[in-house]
Amino acid sequence: QVQLVESGGGLVQAGGSLRLSCAASGRTISSYTMGWFRRAPGKEREFVAAISWSGGITHYADSVKGRFTISRDNAKSTVYLQMNSLKPSDTAVYYCSADIGPISPGYTRVSRYDFWGQGTQVTVSS
Repeated sequence: QVQLVESGGGLVQAGGSLRLSCAASGRTISSYTMGWFRRAPGKEREFVAAISWSGGITHYADSVKGRFTISRDNAKSTVYLQMNSLKPSDTAVYYCSADIGPISPGYTRVSRYDFWGQGTQVTVSS
């Protein structure tokens, strides 16, 4: 089992920045694909970003491309999501996820991931 704990959420004004962290424990995640998803009020959970085990491959949702950056530090078993130029539409609960397989088609699907964190709230005010 892998336990994932997100942190770094909060309230920020539009145009501001936040950095989310996802700390993993229980098993090394160095070979796992890692992802970030979010769920806005009244909406389904949606893909935000994914990163391969080495960090060499990253994918982003069109809505965050150019503003968000996913990265990882395998030595610290931690994954990050740097969020810049935040918009009110980015308001959501953000979830970290782990896929024990390599990054592959389907990385945007919730069902692709094996482990999930509890989420951290991000609220962007206008």
